Amino acid sequence: MRRADRLFLIINALRGRRTALPARQLAITLEVSLRTVYRDVADLQASGVPIEGEAGVGYVLRKGADIPPLMFTAGELEALVAGTRFVRAFAGERLAREAQAALIKIEAVLPPDLRERAAQSRIFAPIWRDTFQNEVAAMLDRLHEAVLAHRVLCLDYTDAQGRSSTREVLPLCLSFWGGAWTLGTWCRHRDAFRNFRPDRIASCRESGEVFVDQPGRDITAYLVTMHTHYAGLE
Repeated sequence: MRRADRLFLIINALRGRRTALPARQLAITLEVSLRTVYRDVADLQASGVPIEGEAGVGYVLRKGADIPPLMFTAGELEALVAGTRFVRAFAGERLAREAQAALIKIEAVLPPDLRERAAQSRIFAPIWRDTFQNEVAAMLDRLHEAVLAHRVLCLDYTDAQGRSSTREVLPLCLSFWGGAWTLGTWCRHRDAFRNFRPDRIASCRESGEVFVDQPGRDITAYLVTMHTHYAGLE
């Protein structure tokens, strides 16, 4: 766990408590040593966070400390839990890890009744991964990184009719349609927007080129095009 994440969780674990939280309990929750907890708390105190207490006794936030709470309704919380489960089941490994980490942070600040509500959610997205699904998840991670970094990609692709081709594309976004992912792109071969299914990409190579958004070929134009005239799956 990153240090910034630990500091966030420590603050929120102390929020709203009336009794001191033992450092040992924090260490177990964060899966770190007592020494790390002591050091993190000392750093927070030095930076101005109003934590009172000491090693061997426990810690509390000073009464009246102005740290705004993070509040969710039961319905909002269930939506977050369900969303996290869907991301873990259907997204790439990287996004799945980030979603789970976000949920841990949220649960750390919840009052007991809402934490119990989150644990009892009956909306599930079972995770099923065979070799092929693992390969698709890895491909999603690669495509996601390329979208974020604006890296031009060369795709070896097989369409729904079994026809193979090589395309040089500008990756713009990833979309999930409830049964399949698509990579939204500007295709240089077609000189138009095109969508590609990651599970049909045989190989994906970076060309070494980083592209710059241009009007008519960027994500804004892509979304307009998708809404007004579906470009279709290659």
